[in-house]
Amino acid sequence: MSTVMKKVDAVIVGFGWTGAIMAKELTEAGLNVVALERGPMQDTYPDGNYPQVIDELTYSVRKKLFQDVSKETVTIRHSVNDVALPNRQLGAFLPGNGVGGAGLHWSGVHFRVDPIELRMRSHYEERYGKNFIPKDMTIQDFGVSYEELEPFFDYAEKVFGTSGQAWTVNGRIVGEGRGGNPYAADRSDHFPLVSQKNTVSAQLFQKAATEVGYKPYNLPSANTSGPYTNPYGAQMGPCNFCGFCSGYVCYMYSKASPNVNILPALKPLPNFELRPDAHVIRVNLDSTKSKATGVTYIDALGREIEQPADLVILGAFQFHNVRLMLLSGIGKPYDPKTGEGVVGKNFAYQNMGTIKAYFDKEVHTNNFIGAGGNGVAIDDFNADNFDHGPHGFVGGSPMWVNQAGSRPIAGTSNPPGTPAWGSAWKKATADYYTHQVSMDAHGAHQSYRGNYLDLDPVYRDAYGQPLLRMTFDWQENDIKMNRFMMEKMGKIAEAMNPKAIALLGKKVGEHFNTASYQTTHLNGGAIMGTDPKTSALNRYLQSWDVHNVFVPGASAFPQGLGYNPTGLVAALTYWSARAIREQYLKNPGPLVQA
Repeated sequence: MSTVMKKVDAVIVGFGWTGAIMAKELTEAGLNVVALERGPMQDTYPDGNYPQVIDELTYSVRKKLFQDVSKETVTIRHSVNDVALPNRQLGAFLPGNGVGGAGLHWSGVHFRVDPIELRMRSHYEERYGKNFIPKDMTIQDFGVSYEELEPFFDYAEKVFGTSGQAWTVNGRIVGEGRGGNPYAADRSDHFPLVSQKNTVSAQLFQKAATEVGYKPYNLPSANTSGPYTNPYGAQMGPCNFCGFCSGYVCYMYSKASPNVNILPALKPLPNFELRPDAHVIRVNLDSTKSKATGVTYIDALGREIEQPADLVILGAFQFHNVRLMLLSGIGKPYDPKTGEGVVGKNFAYQNMGTIKAYFDKEVHTNNFIGAGGNGVAIDDFNADNFDHGPHGFVGGSPMWVNQAGSRPIAGTSNPPGTPAWGSAWKKATADYYTHQVSMDAHGAHQSYRGNYLDLDPVYRDAYGQPLLRMTFDWQENDIKMNRFMMEKMGKIAEAMNPKAIALLGKKVGEHFNTASYQTTHLNGGAIMGTDPKTSALNRYLQSWDVHNVFVPGASAFPQGLGYNPTGLVAALTYWSARAIREQYLKNPGPLVQA
């Protein structure tokens, strides 16, 4: 029998970026808020103490900050004709666990969004015709415009303490010759901090890209280029390029995280409570199934606890949001055979390609240093900044050098043909460890009818609930785009005049590899839109079916972006919170009529 807690105004599931933003916004509105985090309490102090946190074996190899897949995981298969098996070893993606979630272990690359990617289907049909989009590609418009989101992008950057260089501010060019991105959408204000200094790798990429005829710019980074205090009073120190960013707690308070940038403002509030070790197993609904009454969770002692609430925010990681909706009966599950249903639909990922360039000893890249969001990129082939017509694929890709720090265990990379062990491997490692550059094509990934999420009929978690099943594989469009991007990026690598080059792109017919890390940018499954027949959420991230449930996060993306998702996730969360504060609380009910 469940223990029933005192009712609160709002309960938030998960305390990463979306949960923290919602908690701050709703407490400011005067609501009593409880945030439930499945993992342990963790913070910069004491969990990020130096030097204990500078430990590649504990954090990168043994994956201290990530989900325990022995207790709960996803099952994965390539198609409906395959048998799905549990993913018991973290590889392709790394969901966070504990207070801060993925926002604690992320790298810090902090983009906005290309406006075209918010209206993908409309844009491609207008420019290339309806027949250009493959029949099995289910891309959709987000239902919200860049202009509507711009103030929230701006505020999120101020909260994060983002370093970067604008191209235009209120229509005036300010970034020419200073590292601005000529393809970037207009902004209402400058970045809070100037761009970080470029590493040698970034300088080599910038020079080569310019020689080839592209337009390089500085990556926007949520790693501070100097001391900073955000609107909540949170203080950040300048990044020292230690090289321990992605997968680590930042001991310098230099990388934006919910723990550094938002939690200190929440801790003193009498109307906020954070409960770690609280694993939510379902959203509770009333007899009409159209209103949530709260959530049920399992605490650290294994007790079942019911937390009643007037408002439920699902702010967990992408596939946890989708799974909770399916387990709770919120929205109609997606059926790939009929194309009907919405929950689980449009699962998408990131379409990556990598090139490594190896140099003589005269070129010192010192790639053991770095910052998670630092680097130089080009957008010449991102979004629709080039004519897709002759190439026959949908989507684009930024390309960049993002030197985040190559640590000694996982950071050793040698030219093609080098033995995997022995004296020749040792010599190559000594010759090339600090004389190499890695560059990525960070491609957008589209959604397809056959890539989706549902509940596994066989496997269950430690609490006896069905695991989430992921049906996913690369499609022809993905391979075609990746090979095009690798060719273009290869020209940049060649212009650097390296001694050797390794091409790590996708081959024709290649399948999704669960063992090799790609990104943790998982999208879709609880997508937003303007039609309840094709989306689980309306444009304010409110469930079409249960009006007091809101679901922020990348689970709302109808397809993947070329850029990293965190900036758009944050802006959409602030956008949703504004709608809750200014509209929903005054008149609870659907914010958009179906």
